[in-house]
Formats: sequence, C-alpha cells, structure tokens
Amino acid sequence: MSSGEWHVVTGAFGFSGRYLAARLLVAGKKVRTLTNSPGRPHAFGDAIDVAPLDFDRPDALVESLRGAAVLYNTYWVRFNHRGFSHNEAVHNTLALFDAARRAGVGRVVHVSITNPSEDSPLEYFRDKARLERALVESGMSHAILRPAVLFGKEDILINNIAWSIRRFPVVPVFGRGDYRLQPIYVDDLAELAFEQGQTNENCIINAIGPETFTYRQLVRTLVQILGRRRLIVGVPPELAYWGAWATGKLLGDVVITRAELQGLMSGLLAVDAPPTGTTRLTDWATRHAHTLGRRYASELARRKDRSAAYAKS
Repeated sequence: MSSGEWHVVTGAFGFSGRYLAARLLVAGKKVRTLTNSPGRPHAFGDAIDVAPLDFDRPDALVESLRGAAVLYNTYWVRFNHRGFSHNEAVHNTLALFDAARRAGVGRVVHVSITNPSEDSPLEYFRDKARLERALVESGMSHAILRPAVLFGKEDILINNIAWSIRRFPVVPVFGRGDYRLQPIYVDDLAELAFEQGQTNENCIINAIGPETFTYRQLVRTLVQILGRRRLIVGVPPELAYWGAWATGKLLGDVVITRAELQGLMSGLLAVDAPPTGTTRLTDWATRHAHTLGRRYASELARRKDRSAAYAKS
C-alpha cells in the first residue's frame, strides 16, 4: 500500500485510537481521524487531518473516507445509557462500513471483542458478532481483532481496581473470582492493528496478552504491586453489583453493569489461544505503580466533557 494514501482511524484522540495513530505517523503514513471529540487535547499537533464522525451525514462520511487505504475502526459504546446505546452503536457502525464500501476503502481493521456470538444472551457480545458478520459479508478486505481487556495509561478497568485498592482496606471480588481475564497492552493492540493494515488477507485474531489471570489473582497481583495490605473478600455477585452501583452514584459514573458482570463471570474475557501481545501486565503495572490508580477514571465524564484530555495513570 502506498504511504501516500490515507489511513483513517476512528477516535484518534481517545484511548486505543491514539496509540494506533501514533504508530501510523511514525511509519510515515498520512493519518486522518474521524472523531466526535475534535476539541479533546492531543499530542499530534497538525500531523493528523481531522474530520467529523457524523453518522447522520452518510455522504459526508463517504467523502471523509475517500482515498483511504485502510479504515481502523475502534468506535463502540461500553454500555447502554441516556444518550447512547448498543443499538445505536450497531446502526452507526453499519453506516460506517457502508460508507467505507461506497468510498472504495481498501481494507478495514475492526476492533471487536473476545467470544462474540449472535446467540449470546448478552447484547454486547451479540451485537459485536452481528457487526463481524456484516463486515465479512461486505466483501471488503478485513481484519477483525478480538481483544478482551485493554490496559494502559488511560484505561478504566485496571486503573479503577487499583484506585479501589488504594482507598479501601477490603477489596471485594464478585463471587469466587475464579473466572479468567487476558489483558492486552493497548500499544500491543495498536501494533497488531498496524500490522494488519499492511496486508490484504482476511482474518480474525484473538488479541490477548501473555498473562492469564483469574479475577482474584488480578486483584491480588495489583495489591502486591501497589504495596498495600488488603483483605480480598468474595462477595455474592448481586450484593457486589449494588455496592458498585452505589459507588458509581457517588462518583457520577457507571462502575459496572449487570451485563458486564455476567460477561466477566461467564469467562467471556478469555480464550484458549496463543497470546498476540508481548507486554506483561505485571511488568507494566510495576513500572507505573507510583501513578496507577491515583485518580478514578470515569467513563461518563469522558463522554460528557469532550474538551478534556483522558487522565493518565
């Protein structure tokens, strides 16, 4: 692919998108972002072309994608809430895929989730599977990446577990905590997406890190890395959910939803596959132990204030 063609990233001023955009720029690619947060602070200066991610103007979306060698799609919503929903995200993503097809985009690299299934009782995993099928059936060259949990300076889950460890003498886990997670470093995912943007082979890749934890092991590992003495207690899932709900109300955020809890405890954030990432969470967290979890990372705050930079752990 010619370096003169556009490489378009949705959400280059957000979390995973910014790492991918940085890799593309280092490789000498022409980068454009489609974003609904054009005022969010970023470190790219004028190196990135900025266009609106306007799903209500499909023709304009086509023009923003015209001349693109690759579209890297990181767009999604974590949960249903006032003002955004999974159903809306599916509708918007299908519109994005259609615009890419109409614009003649050469390849789509799409970020999905581990264990998607159209038969899943969970909307998140069901809708992700639906979008995978739509992309495959579009006829466009594609790579589908399936990460479980991302970690990095701007992440939410790992940071907020560490935040809880710093503040409370007792750290609850949902039930026994024996369900697995396979966190991948956000820059490892960006590297994988970049590599897949340089090929034409259709593929689906489980994007997982080199370490597998049970949830209890993950919490225990972070307790040790942060150098705290904490009691880790298994709590009935419903009781733990309501505790998280109350915490979210105090913080003006959604800590975890019932659907997220069910997906976590069902083991859907792990797969039996070789790792594609190389960065160990334990090593990364040890290097960032002095800042990890110092501040709470709010999903809703990021959505409400699109002029603020993502806080870094």
